[in-house]
Amino acid sequence: MISYWIESVPNLLLKNNSLDKDLNCDVCIIGGGITGITCAYYLSKHGFNVIILEKDLLAKKASGNTTAKITSQHGLFYEYLNNSFSKKFAKDYLTANEIAMNNIENIIKSENIECDFERQSSYIYTNSESDIDKIKNETAILNSLGFPAEYTTSIPLPVSDIAGAIKFPNQAQFHPRKYLAGICNSILNNKVKIFENTKVYDVKKEKDYYLTFTKNNKIKSKYVILASHYPIINVPGFYFLKMYQETSYLIGLETKQELFEGMYLSSNSPSVSFRTAKFGNKKLLIVGGSSHKVGAKTDLSNSYKFLEEQAKVLYPDAKLIYKWNTQDCISLDKIPYIGRFSNLLPNMYVTTGFKKWGMTSSNVAANIITDKILGKENPYEYVFSSTRFHPIKNNKELGNMVKEVTYSLAINKLKIPKDTLNNIAKDDGKIIEVDGKKVGVYRDCNDKIHTIEPICSHLGCELSWNNLDKTWDCPCHGSRFDYNGHSLYDPSIKDLKK
Repeated sequence: MISYWIESVPNLLLKNNSLDKDLNCDVCIIGGGITGITCAYYLSKHGFNVIILEKDLLAKKASGNTTAKITSQHGLFYEYLNNSFSKKFAKDYLTANEIAMNNIENIIKSENIECDFERQSSYIYTNSESDIDKIKNETAILNSLGFPAEYTTSIPLPVSDIAGAIKFPNQAQFHPRKYLAGICNSILNNKVKIFENTKVYDVKKEKDYYLTFTKNNKIKSKYVILASHYPIINVPGFYFLKMYQETSYLIGLETKQELFEGMYLSSNSPSVSFRTAKFGNKKLLIVGGSSHKVGAKTDLSNSYKFLEEQAKVLYPDAKLIYKWNTQDCISLDKIPYIGRFSNLLPNMYVTTGFKKWGMTSSNVAANIITDKILGKENPYEYVFSSTRFHPIKNNKELGNMVKEVTYSLAINKLKIPKDTLNNIAKDDGKIIEVDGKKVGVYRDCNDKIHTIEPICSHLGCELSWNNLDKTWDCPCHGSRFDYNGHSLYDPSIKDLKK
């Protein structure tokens, strides 16, 4: 299971290089995805010495498994922003993301990056009459903000029963790994060093600098940027109390039929996303959706099948050739956290909670943090303030999160598992009890048993078995581990006990 983006561009660097000695720099960036790389790009332009530390290979998690839509259309979102915050707040959120989209195009042009960038209109459509008012209200709010959104009942996507849609003109799409490879090629010099396969275990504040610790070495820097998707440091930021994670699925299909122009997202539940990508001299159809909270105790085995069925309604001859999934952090008020990690730690910055819209959000983040380091005021910083304390706008999800954490930390741990080793089928996993102790067991296709302690190494929640990816997932904060206990997704950085 590998994304089209990763298969077509396996590595961003010509040579993999892991940290093998202590170093000094101005800015240490933890995380080598689109946000960390973009931060390094802007900071290097201002003369800063920058080091990027990536625990795996560059851009092989969220940045390599995205839909790669570059858009300010983040779902039916602007009526929510207008009603929950203010009209100015909604307009500034929109403007920041529109500027980010133009910034990406400017980087591509100035660095001569071939990354299949193309302007496309972006649509949210519905086939339900009950959603028409939502579409019309969203259009009206955007028009009041000065944005030329259009309400329409006709779209290029060959959906037969569309009831209505909102059109965002002049948005964009690209190949994210071609883009990031181009940036890396432009910044790798005396000012920027990049180290892959280099996991960070801790960051400590000294008098006027930070020490970032890997397994055998350390980086001394004045500034630290946590761009690792989910912050790996718990205190004093406490981001694990303010976010949850969702998994989404994507497939790539080939068809002999002529494909559409534009990018699409249905407003119905479950939501489905459509776009195309250049695929040799043809186009690849990319379909996404089937989202669920990480650690959901449910059968996930049909997640890709559902997307394939949606594609074949439109293109009956479509042939599945790629499938992959991705993971996204979502804040409780749906706004990314960008800025200071904590008021108690000057010169440490964080970027997280992009809510599945990381292409523009990453550029917004890189510009805000670069301005912070330069001592400049950014007019959009207040929208994304990472230390904000305004009331939670999503009380329902807050309640769900508190309930899930309570169950996983306490109640589930007291439950005695009903399953035994004998009723675990091949290629399946369950939690059983052995000598009074819970054990996570996976029986592989060859009947070999793999066991772990099913307690998340982040904050101790009980894990859930993912029967699609064959992973152990944390329902509290979204950490994930393979069936041998190796850490796959933050915030956990430690493997499970065997």
